[in-house]
Amino acid sequence: MPVLAENRRARHDYSILEKFEAGLVLTGPEVKAIKGGRANLQGTFVIPKGQELWLTGMHVAPYAPAQREQVGYQPERDRKLLLGAHELSYLGGKLRQHGLTVVPLSLYTSHRFIKVELGVARGKTRYDKRASLRKRETEREIRRTLKR
Repeated sequence: MPVLAENRRARHDYSILEKFEAGLVLTGPEVKAIKGGRANLQGTFVIPKGQELWLTGMHVAPYAPAQREQVGYQPERDRKLLLGAHELSYLGGKLRQHGLTVVPLSLYTSHRFIKVELGVARGKTRYDKRASLRKRETEREIRRTLKR
């Protein structure tokens, strides 16, 4: 499963509690652009609209060879997430809980489909961010010394 786009900032700003896989409703030129690495997940989040979940803020650059088909193309339009009914109700409940949110973590291909990995997350405080950086640095130092 090659990763096409990754939201590194989400892993820094949030503690990921659970992960889910969802499909996306995309147009043909959007699929080509995403597979070409022209998608950006920075600042992307999930919002509920009725009984559905939508991905908001994902930037997909226009696919150059399909300019005629993309007249009036909006690169940051909302995109519908494809999930099962049980997952939709579960994630909807998590979104209603105080302090929890659903953020996209990565965009990848699964067979011929483009999937997005979603994470149920809780925001980190500044202290938590510093502690996780410190922990990562000490683990890196331990690996370096064991390698020698």
